[in-house]
Amino acid sequence: MKTETLLDVARVRRDFPIFSRSVRGKPLVYLDNANSTQKPRAVIDAERRFYETGYANIHRGVYLLSQEATEAYDRARERVARFIGAASPNEIVFVRGTTEAINLVAASWGRKALAAGDEVLISEMEHHSGIVPWQLVCEERGASLRVIPVTDEGELDLAAAERLFSPKTKIVSLIHVSNALGTINPVEAIVAMAKARGVPVLLDGAQAISHGPIDVRALGCDFYAFSGHKLFGPTGIGVLWGRESLLDAMPPYQGGGNMIHTVTFAKTTFAPLPFKFEAGTVNIAGTLGLHAAMDYVDALTWPAIEVHERALLDRMLAALGEVEGVRLLGAPRRRVGVVSLTVDGVHPHDAGTVLDAEGIAVRAGHHCAQPLMARFGVPAAIRASLSFYNTPEDCDALAAGLRRAIEVFRG
Repeated sequence: MKTETLLDVARVRRDFPIFSRSVRGKPLVYLDNANSTQKPRAVIDAERRFYETGYANIHRGVYLLSQEATEAYDRARERVARFIGAASPNEIVFVRGTTEAINLVAASWGRKALAAGDEVLISEMEHHSGIVPWQLVCEERGASLRVIPVTDEGELDLAAAERLFSPKTKIVSLIHVSNALGTINPVEAIVAMAKARGVPVLLDGAQAISHGPIDVRALGCDFYAFSGHKLFGPTGIGVLWGRESLLDAMPPYQGGGNMIHTVTFAKTTFAPLPFKFEAGTVNIAGTLGLHAAMDYVDALTWPAIEVHERALLDRMLAALGEVEGVRLLGAPRRRVGVVSLTVDGVHPHDAGTVLDAEGIAVRAGHHCAQPLMARFGVPAAIRASLSFYNTPEDCDALAAGLRRAIEVFRG
């Protein structure tokens, strides 16, 4: 193993101010990264500098502050395009997050393309934001959802996926990495199935974006969505990437300032891409924070991140395997550091409360994936999720905390 692929985790943790604090008198063990990641000082400083020394609204301002802010905003769009391998910055639409990105496609593309009897293909492991927007537009247009089932191992049934395609299939909307199981889905295979039938594909990249490099052109999809706060950036900023030809043909998602070319009471004409989809005052500071987050991740390098996170996942799985009564949901062959589990005789919320008393932050609930929880026969689960600033000791602390929960509730 080459040394340049290894992270200096102690140094990395010093870049994140939150790790200098304690929680309930204990060192913070943050294992809720699938929900939202912590922020390095570089991201915090980027937003602070903008508000302290360079704040102005973008576009149309002829004064210096506005011109500088506009240029910084444009550079952020170019940075995102490079980060995910987009062909052009015009394919990058800034939104509030993955949820809004999927809603945009469902509302804009869906209302135009779907008709009565058409089908939208999703999977059983989708986040609610990959289910509800399509349900809404299907109900409106008279279309229906078809669902790719999940195996006991927590993987998509590819044979079933192939069978679910039909002449009525108009789009595939698929989570790239499961937010509940950590499964890395075989999206290339499903994209190939779709392309053979001329069906576009939207990938929900909310969980994938912080665990490895993304190249949207190599993936072959038509839309890709992710949130900044999952990538060590600010909340309230996200990205929809779409093929320029598709975005250009789609009607606006919202109306207002910034997305127009001309307005009269008789007719409105719209701005070119990507501004057609960015109505109103956007989260300018958020785009600058996202730019800084991408710079930070690239400086660490993906090979180093992937090697470290793989070692952490192995450590966590081994540690959890030694805790009697712990049941893991699924056992996918390809996964990131996201693990959902139950503990015999202990409710997930009770276990989460005990873990919190030990300074350990995990998620307890259905993880916005109620159909997937039903598939595994549980109403809720504990979810522990890793990032590159976690340590082997964090994994051991989780196992010790679960043993403590078992002692408290089972005696």
